[in-house]
Amino acid sequence: MSAANPAAASVRQDATVISVVGFAHGTSHFFHFVIPPLFLWLMRDFSLNFTQVGAIMTTFYVVSGIGQALAGFAVDRFGGMRVLCGGVALLSLGGLAYASAQSYGMLLAAAMVAGLGNSVFHPADYTIMNRRVSTQRLGHAFSVHGLSGTLGWAAAPVFVLAIAGTMGWRAACVGASIVGFLALGVLLSCRGVLDDSSRHLPQIAAKREGGSFAFLGVGVVWMCFAFFLISVMAFGALQNFAPPLFERAYGVTLAFATSALTAYLLGSAAGTATGGFFATGGEREDRRVAMSLAAAALCAVALASGSVPGWSVVALMGCMGFSVGFIGPSRDMLVRRAATSTFGTGAFGRVYGFVYSGIDAGLALAPLAFGPLMDAGRYTQVLWGVALLQVLAIGTALGVGSRARSQ
Repeated sequence: MSAANPAAASVRQDATVISVVGFAHGTSHFFHFVIPPLFLWLMRDFSLNFTQVGAIMTTFYVVSGIGQALAGFAVDRFGGMRVLCGGVALLSLGGLAYASAQSYGMLLAAAMVAGLGNSVFHPADYTIMNRRVSTQRLGHAFSVHGLSGTLGWAAAPVFVLAIAGTMGWRAACVGASIVGFLALGVLLSCRGVLDDSSRHLPQIAAKREGGSFAFLGVGVVWMCFAFFLISVMAFGALQNFAPPLFERAYGVTLAFATSALTAYLLGSAAGTATGGFFATGGEREDRRVAMSLAAAALCAVALASGSVPGWSVVALMGCMGFSVGFIGPSRDMLVRRAATSTFGTGAFGRVYGFVYSGIDAGLALAPLAFGPLMDAGRYTQVLWGVALLQVLAIGTALGVGSRARSQ
């Protein structure tokens, strides 16, 4: 029995850890989508354009990305549970800061607070799961983790728009804050089973090799970072601009265009749930990732070509979402193998924190790259960009798998 993955852990304990950590992760993703559905309200009230409102999310993800790389060190030092609670609390306060903003600068400041809270989730979540969930159930743990995140994405627009449409966008931000405080309460009520510090850190510390920053000198770590940056940047374009993009590129109603984004998110959830059954099947995760990304890229090409009828947009977005979601558990197992192949289990927080900060970097760059195209009316070019990024991600995924196997 290893300290990192106790083989004797009960099914009940594993289920509790997986479900509670998954719920917290869903809360994180929920906050990713609090502001994008409110873009039109913010543009009206603060006289902003697409690039400017997109910069709010860029600020969120820049702070989150930098904070995530640093949060990994805090997780290795203090344990994932403590850091995770702090992150959820900051997200909740960020929601209140959004609601009270009286200027564009205050919106950016609120995004910084929320981004700092968002920064802790990947290093904390994956460290808790790797230390508190049995090895044979890690694939399913990663699947639930990804699934809950996708459901958080899917729930947020419905929740936010329902409140904003009746009570205003400020009330919607307060509602999001309440969701965050509820998640914090759940975490604190389950702190005993989630605690990963007192029982494990003394034994883990002895396994660290090469100094605290040695992982930055390993090529496979940087390739994992690049994979996340490129692949998630493609999603960032859709996250921020899909509804107005499809409305204007295909002449469909805004409600129909929004349903296309919902189809993507629901398809991604279904793909993530399915992918969990394949994530523990050997050491060829990179090939599964590459094939799924190729399918997603083909859907993006079809949409970018403009040759498909408007009614097919929802179906193609659903298929793209399923393909992207399917890779999630295999991707997480791939990163785990890349991390442990060099550093063992002693640097989970640092490696996961740095690698997954590529997600924030990609989401931060997406509004800056695609916002100007939206302002210029070049809607199909956004979709071509999505397809190109997915193709580039295929090469990085294969590179990560190859290097991890060689080590």
